[in-house]
Amino acid sequence: MRRIGEHAVVLGAGMAGLLAARVLSDGYGRVTILERDPLPDTAGDRRGVPQGRHAHLLVPRGTEILDELFPGLLDELAAGGVPVVRDLAEFRFAPVGRPLNLRGRPAGPFICQASRPYLEGCVRARARALPTVAIVDRCEVVGLGTDPAGGRVTGVRVVRAGGHAEEFIDADLVIDATGRGSRTPNWLAAIGYDRPPEEKLTIQLKYATRHLRRRPGALGGAKVIGIGAEPGRPTGLVMFAQEDDRWILTAFGYDGHHPPTDPEGFAAFIEAVAPPDVFAVVRDAEPLDDIVGHRFPANVRRRYDRLRRFPAGLLVIGDAACTTNPAYALGMSVAAVQAAALRETLAGGDRGLARRFLRAAAKPAGVAWQLAVSGDLALPSVPGPRPLPGRVLNAYVARVQAAAEHDPVIAERLLRVVSLQDPPIRMFRPSTAVPVLLRSLRRPPAAPVDVGAVTTPGAGPWA
Repeated sequence: MRRIGEHAVVLGAGMAGLLAARVLSDGYGRVTILERDPLPDTAGDRRGVPQGRHAHLLVPRGTEILDELFPGLLDELAAGGVPVVRDLAEFRFAPVGRPLNLRGRPAGPFICQASRPYLEGCVRARARALPTVAIVDRCEVVGLGTDPAGGRVTGVRVVRAGGHAEEFIDADLVIDATGRGSRTPNWLAAIGYDRPPEEKLTIQLKYATRHLRRRPGALGGAKVIGIGAEPGRPTGLVMFAQEDDRWILTAFGYDGHHPPTDPEGFAAFIEAVAPPDVFAVVRDAEPLDDIVGHRFPANVRRRYDRLRRFPAGLLVIGDAACTTNPAYALGMSVAAVQAAALRETLAGGDRGLARRFLRAAAKPAGVAWQLAVSGDLALPSVPGPRPLPGRVLNAYVARVQAAAEHDPVIAERLLRVVSLQDPPIRMFRPSTAVPVLLRSLRRPPAAPVDVGAVTTPGAGPWA
């Protein structure tokens, strides 16, 4: 990549910020990552990522991009004891109470199962090792600076730990990767721009997590267990192996069906959701820590791509633009796909960069939004509009899921869509649609299709 500018600044040292900094290091003489939190020298929880204590998965597309940006990282993670699914037989997944039939399907490096702190720590170490990248922690960004005409962002105003006076850091490009708490809408208003239009779906999700050490050989070699919510049961769980011979168990539930954080209530919640063999493993496992809870009130998407005016020299990436229900495990992988989009748009130079990138980044965010919103609106307890076109599309989705319970080819195709490897339109191609519809005619879905509890038109993953 040719040199685009001298100095780029990334706000936030989470996964989105680290991946963006890696891409920027190819096009800028210096890259500075500014982080509000004190950063641990190794893997560890931190205040700015409270959800980091809970289950995180890096799905296939994110895994591929991570290994492209940091070659050899996946091998390093595996050598460090991080389990990696390489055979779909190790993956038990029931997205709406129907287990996908994945027998005999190869996976490659399918899912990276590092804990969020361990994965972020490894990526942060790789970023720090880049000769042109510097990470400055305990540094609060309080606003943007612009040129006299206000058409270009020229840097950021900051206050460092222990200081009281503002400093100004010049930059040719600023990228906001500060996550859900992003203040860019306020900063834009302060320099004379409109706030981005916002889409929001309130779901009132709560999840609770505990780490376990299970008996060797339990669950027949499965490394990932995932049970999604369904219309008659707005609860679910995920359990999978992590580094240090630990398992993480995260239970979740929507408004009015939240998992308790006391041991007895948590166990009862798990028993009501998990298959008997999974619950038996949980019951007999050794608890390694206390149960911790976290709330996720709403899916939120800020449509920067729809703004008519946007300053040059500023980009927004990751959860700062779109944050979706963590039960779908898409956040880190969407950030990785957006980092790949950043690499492609930077190849076109600085001219029109903001417009080109924001449009490119909106595509993977839109897929994640569609997957999450349609899944959430399939639950009657989640309020939202459900017009007829969306109901028809989701009736077809229900039949895809029913077919995937028996047909390993359709199951793999569905899994590739929900893990961002393939576009959702693939599920409408004749090679999938014909066997799905024929199977539906022969064997209707075991559970009635709740066509009154589905998605909005254009907002479902199959739109």
